[in-house]
Amino acid sequence: MAALWGTRMDYNAATESIRALCHGETDTVALMATLACEIHHAHPYADWTGFYRVVAPDLLKIGPYQGGHGCLVIPFARGVCGAAARSGQVLNVPDVDAFPDHIACASSTRSELVLPVWNGAGRLLGVLDIDSDTPAAFTKADEDWLVPLLAEVFERAE
Repeated sequence: MAALWGTRMDYNAATESIRALCHGETDTVALMATLACEIHHAHPYADWTGFYRVVAPDLLKIGPYQGGHGCLVIPFARGVCGAAARSGQVLNVPDVDAFPDHIACASSTRSELVLPVWNGAGRLLGVLDIDSDTPAAFTKADEDWLVPLLAEVFERAE
């Protein structure tokens, strides 16, 4: 497991940076771009970090990201991102090869953490997708950090 290898995530420093950078911002794309950059550079196992935006009923399209190219369009009916958007649930997948209907945007991806992103009005804006070339790279602590942070940052997003 990645968490046992000694590399640690500094959640407090990342949170402080994100809060300072996003303070007062309501533009969804600007917020997504800032978070993608900050999370990607802060998380020791992030290989690809980005957002897929809801652009039509049951359809995600790539948004701001860090890393290599991502898939351009993902229907809610496919993959980990689609499943997270469809269910509204966080999906922490330690082995993407074991996930039915996983979409391999990058052949190097071994694990994935996907979180739905809602605004304060309850509208699904998209999903945050963090991929790693390390198996089982993401922990419950990562989820526990990101869920309330996403809610806070996107509370007033348009």
